[in-house]
Amino acid sequence: METLLDVVHVDARSDYTLFLEFENGEKRLFDMMPLLDEKPFNKLKGSPLFKRAFVDYGTVVWPGNIDIAPETLYDRSHPV
Repeated sequence: METLLDVVHVDARSDYTLFLEFENGEKRLFDMMPLLDEKPFNKLKGSPLFKRAFVDYGTVVWPGNIDIAPETLYDRSHPV
């Protein structure tokens, strides 16, 4: 069974990437662009809302009840 890692820090960047730090100290970069045409993430595209990402309960969330699973963030990101 795979260990789930919590996100402890997020920095939402202007190019729609998320700079993430996980509880194990890993720093990774996640590209949100492929998701921005899908609900509910389409609300973030072209909006200042994207830059308001924050960490809550170990994952990345945005105002308006938008979130993304930490395992998705880890699995689809790459180390920096």
